[in-house]
Amino acid sequence: MDVYLPIANLSVNGLVIVLLGGLTGLLSGLFGVGGGFLTTPLLIFYGIPPTVAAASAASQVTGASVSGAIFHAKRGAVDYQMGAMMVGGGIVGTGIGALLFRLLEAIGQIDVAIAILYVVVLGSVGIKMAMESVPELLSDRFERLKRAPSKRRHHPLVASLPGRWRFYKSGLYISPLAPVLLGMAVGTLTMLMGIGGGFLLVPLMLYGLGMSAAVVVGTSLFQILFTTIATTMMHALTTNAVDIVLAALLLVGSVSGAQIGAKFALDARPEFLRAVLAAIVLAVALRMAVTLTFRPGEIFTVSPL
Repeated sequence: MDVYLPIANLSVNGLVIVLLGGLTGLLSGLFGVGGGFLTTPLLIFYGIPPTVAAASAASQVTGASVSGAIFHAKRGAVDYQMGAMMVGGGIVGTGIGALLFRLLEAIGQIDVAIAILYVVVLGSVGIKMAMESVPELLSDRFERLKRAPSKRRHHPLVASLPGRWRFYKSGLYISPLAPVLLGMAVGTLTMLMGIGGGFLLVPLMLYGLGMSAAVVVGTSLFQILFTTIATTMMHALTTNAVDIVLAALLLVGSVSGAQIGAKFALDARPEFLRAVLAAIVLAVALRMAVTLTFRPGEIFTVSPL
């Protein structure tokens, strides 16, 4: 079933795109993170131009995060005060990302920059997750360690920022600059890489800001929803790289895949899931690194007229 993608200016097998969306949705439901960090590289591997892949993946993440944000909001598991700070920073970050995107596009280095960002970000996150999850799987003391109470505290850099506010839902007394700066960083990466940022946000909110685990996922989805909306609008207005046909096909697959993944996740050990996710992330980072070392069969780019 061939489908023409008007922005990418090529024909693809629609079923393959739906299956790619289903795979990222499956992983999203299985591991509890957004699938955007896998959608963009998988599309690039399939032959979609990196600029179109990044822009369209961001719009797909928007649709996929709606149901999750609503679910957590109904449970009262969203810190709207903290989320608003991160959304504000995220919108500023998308503007910064748009400027960088256009600059890199103008000098003809946007495709290389996207690939390098994926290698660095996914490689770092994958190594960190592997270092934490693999010893837990191999350790005989895991059950005892898992039951041991852990003390939640924010990073010393966060404690040094001026002007503290109380975030009652998260149980924090920190400077609002911390979530704003975090939102800006994730917003910039969302614009450049087409990621939702959940795989970065959740650990940073837990271990950097010191937020309560009860509201981390819901607040993360709240931030991702509005930041990816801003990213999609920014791409549509500045880069013209959002392919609505591609995004729609991805969304069809991801919604179904997320439901299946969530069911499997109920029966799996958390440390096993983290180890598998680390392996997948590192594999994608390695594959992206390989693409930087050889000449492609067809050389093309997407640039404004």
